[in-house]
Amino acid sequence: MFVDFPFNVILMMAAAFLIGWILSSIKSAFSSKRRAKARDPRDDRIRSLEAEHRIAQADLAKTTKKFEALEKELEDARDSIEKRDSAISQQQLRLDGMKKDLTDSVKKTRELRAELSDRATENVKSEVKLREVETELSVAHASTDMIATGVLDYSLAPDGEEIELAKTADKTK
Repeated sequence: MFVDFPFNVILMMAAAFLIGWILSSIKSAFSSKRRAKARDPRDDRIRSLEAEHRIAQADLAKTTKKFEALEKELEDARDSIEKRDSAISQQQLRLDGMKKDLTDSVKKTRELRAELSDRATENVKSEVKLREVETELSVAHASTDMIATGVLDYSLAPDGEEIELAKTADKTK
């Protein structure tokens, strides 16, 4: 097919093709500059949404780290609260036991004081009785000594007094 055309025509066709290609390249370069100046607003919106998405992802990562740190602190706080609660419970049990022991000790002390008071009262009573008995014994002993020595003679006393003195002497024995 190329054989039938003269060489000049073939060269002209190649030159025309080359010129067309160069012109189309120049035109596309100029139109791309103009297209860059007048961009589609949807492209800008897409780019801004992509930037916001990247920022949101970075914020999410930071917030996730903070959340994990706060969860760990919360768990530590819960553990310490549980430990404190158990310590408080143990202390409360010890305190209740000590209160019961103290109450029992106070009761026992009161009982012992009452018993000691009773014993002291009995001791005072027995000392008083002992002194009375010693007094009566010393009186009886003195009257026996007086009768034995003859200082006391009932035969010299009047009749009424003799009976009373005899009764007192008998009581003291």
